[in-house]
Amino acid sequence: MTETATAETTFNGVPLNQLFPEEKLGWHGYVEWEDQPERKRIASEILKTKKFSPFPEFQLIPIPDTNPVLIGHRWKEYHEALGLKSIVDFSWATVLKENPGMIHLLDFPYNGEPPRDQLINGKITDNLWHFVRNHGGIPDIEEEAFELEIGGLVNKPVKLRMTDLKDPSKFPQAEVTVTIQCSGTRRIEQIQEYPGDGDELINAPWGEGAIGTAVYRGVPLKKVLKIACGGVLPEAQHLEFIGADTYFKKGDVYNYAVSVPWRKVRQNEEVLLAWEMNGKPLPKIHGYPLRVVVTGYIGARSAKWVYKINALAEASMGPVQRQEYLYYTQQIGKQNAKYSNGFSIQNMPVSSAIISPLDKQVIIHDGHIELKGWSYSGGGNWVERVEVSPDGGHVWYAVDQDNMTEKHYHAWRLWKIKLPVDAEGWLEFCVRSWDSSNNTEPTFVRSAWNWDLHVTSSCHRIKVYSVNTSRPATAKRLAEIESRGDSFNPLTLPLEWALEDRDEYLAAVRKHPREPLN
Repeated sequence: MTETATAETTFNGVPLNQLFPEEKLGWHGYVEWEDQPERKRIASEILKTKKFSPFPEFQLIPIPDTNPVLIGHRWKEYHEALGLKSIVDFSWATVLKENPGMIHLLDFPYNGEPPRDQLINGKITDNLWHFVRNHGGIPDIEEEAFELEIGGLVNKPVKLRMTDLKDPSKFPQAEVTVTIQCSGTRRIEQIQEYPGDGDELINAPWGEGAIGTAVYRGVPLKKVLKIACGGVLPEAQHLEFIGADTYFKKGDVYNYAVSVPWRKVRQNEEVLLAWEMNGKPLPKIHGYPLRVVVTGYIGARSAKWVYKINALAEASMGPVQRQEYLYYTQQIGKQNAKYSNGFSIQNMPVSSAIISPLDKQVIIHDGHIELKGWSYSGGGNWVERVEVSPDGGHVWYAVDQDNMTEKHYHAWRLWKIKLPVDAEGWLEFCVRSWDSSNNTEPTFVRSAWNWDLHVTSSCHRIKVYSVNTSRPATAKRLAEIESRGDSFNPLTLPLEWALEDRDEYLAAVRKHPREPLN
């Protein structure tokens, strides 16, 4: 905290650990806010007495070339001001234990994506390399102590233990292959061309790695509502999910809360209460012991550490649902943005990314360049076709179906293609996908720009430097570089020897003089 935001252990003579207690045995890092309005009021009052670190600038200046990339000073200070520093410490310890090799985009609340060479190793993303997008600290909840409360507009409110949920004689289990994608995926492309809102948590500078695919096991929420609660009341139109993490928004404190429409839940396996990820118990960083998995929607709706579900007549009033993940027109910005003039993002549109080669990479090839990447579409659509262009979007080549992973209703397809490339020098490659509803991607990032920098669904573009060894002059130069013990890379490093000898040079320029004869 800043000088005026020193940590206190009491407020008005009352210890902070009494004001904001861990009330449930076996539930560490969890404080109940939503059922405690007086507790929320006191927390807000305390926060008003502090001065916190400013928002970091990462859009108008270069993004730090560090790992972690950004440090969540403010968010740590918020927790410390309420005596919750242990949540911060446990969260980072969990990162180092469960996902140490990630690109740590924001250290707290933790946001991380895998290095590019790990992203598309296989159709199923290893838990070690699945991206993580958290809005608060990581709770430490013992499965034996956990219970899920379901209430609101249901016929019978219930509390369920994990032993109940996992009992196949009580609830039918399901296993679903699901791609979860953050709506901030590829946000860096918008930031680099047209900066927008600069909250380091809400608008973190994600690259192409804020996406991952796993096989989740659990029970469909629809079945739990029917069997345990006797169904929902006629006026119920939305299901709210409340997570055990603590969330801060403009000086107020909440538990993480989002919702999805009842019509989505009614699709049976499209909203899952999951306890297993790729055949293993959920990692703590991914929501152990229980999380929601909402297929086809933005990742923010797949609430982690879910301990309470409410059937509601309207969408959740939680700030993550009502005040964030909003899609604005391009005429909306800092000068006029309101919560009411953007619409809530739910289904993810079709999008794709080139993962190999990397942007600005030198490619030495024999007339063909191989590209690899991912393509995905939400809302129950699947990718039908992937096309790659070697000239910025004029000529397109379709990826052969044999070079794409199999289709799933709710998962990405990985692809590869080898393109004929004769040209040398800087080339721009781009990719676009077509889904089962014939949707495709905007051509340029400008078409996708919005103030909150969400849903970068435009054609993904990379620039590579082409060196074609099938050209005799190029082959000769590369052989000379090798014979001298030099390397072609880095591209910008000048050669320290003459590019041709005097006789060769004079023969060439005298054969084709610079000036006309008359």
